Amino acid sequence: MSIDDLSLRNTRDIELAAYANDVAAAIRPTAAHYDRTGEFPFEHFEILKRKGALGLTVPKEYGGQGLSLYETLLVQERIAGASGATALALGWHLMTLFGLNTTRAWDQAVFERVCRDAVERGELINVFATERDAGNVVRGFKPTTVARRHGDGYVISGRKAFSTLAPAVNHFTVLAHIEDDDQTAEFLVQKSERVRIIDTWDALGMRSTGSHDVELDAVEVPADALLVRLEKGKPSRFMACSSAYSLQLPAIYLGIAVAARDFILDFADSRFAPSLGGVILDAPQVQHKIGEIEILVGTSKALLYGLAERWDRHDALKDRLGSEVAITKYAVTNNAIRIVELAMQIAGGHALSRDLPLERYFRDVQCGLYNPPHNDMVIDRVAKEAIARQRADTAAGAAIPRASKPQGPDPTAAPSTRRIGEAVA
Repeated sequence: MSIDDLSLRNTRDIELAAYANDVAAAIRPTAAHYDRTGEFPFEHFEILKRKGALGLTVPKEYGGQGLSLYETLLVQERIAGASGATALALGWHLMTLFGLNTTRAWDQAVFERVCRDAVERGELINVFATERDAGNVVRGFKPTTVARRHGDGYVISGRKAFSTLAPAVNHFTVLAHIEDDDQTAEFLVQKSERVRIIDTWDALGMRSTGSHDVELDAVEVPADALLVRLEKGKPSRFMACSSAYSLQLPAIYLGIAVAARDFILDFADSRFAPSLGGVILDAPQVQHKIGEIEILVGTSKALLYGLAERWDRHDALKDRLGSEVAITKYAVTNNAIRIVELAMQIAGGHALSRDLPLERYFRDVQCGLYNPPHNDMVIDRVAKEAIARQRADTAAGAAIPRASKPQGPDPTAAPSTRRIGEAVA
């Protein structure tokens, strides 16, 4: 990666980048192995635990690093360059803690306990919200997972899908519908013999995230396991503060794309082409693609880190940047896919070989399309906002009294003979 990375603003950023590069160097040698086998990379998470990565977004008051949004993205981008799957799995843990630190939606005693478990014991956490029959809460579906009152607590039954980190977590949260109250709530669940991991994750990309199904078979939880109720018609904690924590997702896919960029530059600069009498990096068509890649990387970084810095610095904007967050996810993720495609075109048939990392980058980067918000949701959102602005402007214009409207030239008046620039008497 270039030493002239303008996303590194100060000494602190440089130190964090060096830290992240050190973590990436430790997990890179086995990334391809876990991609091929699809096994969960417990080895990687031992490294992350040892290097303190599980506490990066834990507030300092609870023993963590308390990274800002901008700083978190810097770290995640670099880890993703070594293993997109490990960065994504880690990301859901970091996103959960970052979001909770921002919103403080849970009881503080529970939040502190979860944070200290992460820092002191290396415990991971994620929220399992998606169901195969009902979809994801982001799209407004009611969970089919049910919580029924039982004594002073609840009994929860249901099945969650795409539950990243499932093999590694000892506690997690689920969204369940409370039958007695006709309300959805988030519950903290401890693993037990009534929690079963069903080995369903065998995907094209991000193969070692451990995103299996999780079945809850009449799991008993105490009353204080109910963390927060999701009120109908009101934004949940998952949508609060513009969902800025989710910018980790495009940062991860950008990290994969930058790794593809770095690889193809080295590849093209070392591959001799007899027809050129030199390396393929000298070919005009290759240089054109390199130029396209650099533009996509540059615009993606400017968009991603510019928004993160704005969110970090301006509290008054934190709840007003939802569309910008969605647009950034859309643009950076789609740019990342194009960057990897261009790198593969430069490598030609070699790009398809498992001896090179490009085919893994290609498969992993496609997964960005399936992390929320999805392309169709973003397009629909910004289109509706543009249409609403247009109609509001039209309505406001129509409401202005005729006499107060700016008057144009009188079409019946004689034309002026004054030249442009001539002073008015």
